[in-house]
Amino acid sequence: MDGTQGPSLCFPNLNSSCRRLLRPRSETALLYTLLAFISLLTVTLNLLVIISISHFRQLHTPTNSLLLSLAVSDLVVGLLVMPIEGLRYMETCWLLGRLMCALTPYVSYCLLSASLGNMVLISVDRYVAICDPLLYSFKVTLNRVKIVICLCWTCSLLYNGCILMGHLRNPGRFSSCHGECVVVISHVSGTLDLVFSFVGPCAVMVVLYMRVLFVALSQVRLLQSQTAVSIVIAAPAAKKSERKAARTLGIVIAVFLMCFCPYYYPALAGEDTSTSSSYYAVLSWIMLTNSCMNPLIYALFYPWFRKAIKFILTLRILQPNSRDLKIL
Repeated sequence: MDGTQGPSLCFPNLNSSCRRLLRPRSETALLYTLLAFISLLTVTLNLLVIISISHFRQLHTPTNSLLLSLAVSDLVVGLLVMPIEGLRYMETCWLLGRLMCALTPYVSYCLLSASLGNMVLISVDRYVAICDPLLYSFKVTLNRVKIVICLCWTCSLLYNGCILMGHLRNPGRFSSCHGECVVVISHVSGTLDLVFSFVGPCAVMVVLYMRVLFVALSQVRLLQSQTAVSIVIAAPAAKKSERKAARTLGIVIAVFLMCFCPYYYPALAGEDTSTSSSYYAVLSWIMLTNSCMNPLIYALFYPWFRKAIKFILTLRILQPNSRDLKIL
């Protein structure tokens, strides 16, 4: 029999317990399978990025250090945040206690902010590499990138600590019954978060990628205008370069907007952001899927990553001196 049962209590022994919404078994099994698949895929993709960059010495570059930091934040999102948010959504009850209610939103927001910060740093790195290639190796060193990554994570911890200070002090202040974990961000804080976590980073990435596209096209036109021979040779390359630059720009900005824009709907609509809202679960999961898309955007487009995957899956990385294999 596959009927929907009536609501029951999250904690039957407590009179103040919240009510749990029970779903049909077939629907529950399907949703659990889907959530587990998304979480596993996120962990697997980001773990492949981490192993590739960490293992092969040739990949120890400033740019790949940024990719590694991005993959670490996205890996933890898939490993911790997605399962916990999935459990909250499926059970319609908070079963992990007061301490986890305080820490889980903070950890989740920190990881997503760090992931977003790493995306911005990657766009800055690409901007310097394209627009100032002669001085790139002097301006962007491995040690400097490591320092910037540490600053990115530190700022994420401090920033989200300020945003969620009230919740960290009293995680149950907005809960109406036992079995809820409600996070409410006021309209003022939500508006500030909208500017610093969405509008600002988005504007930076758009401006930098547009600048990169402009410089790349200018360089191609310069080559085309030199000699008749160079025109014949560069024309196909110009079209290919334009398509590649436009595709990268479109993918980065489109995925970022699709994943993050819905989450900031309450702030845009002038409302408080609350985890008890009926649509919060959908908005939250749309944003979380960005952690699954990031390795596809920033890694799977690189030939070295596809080559590294072959070495990993065939266990060739276990061979002696595999760290020194030629990947690039």
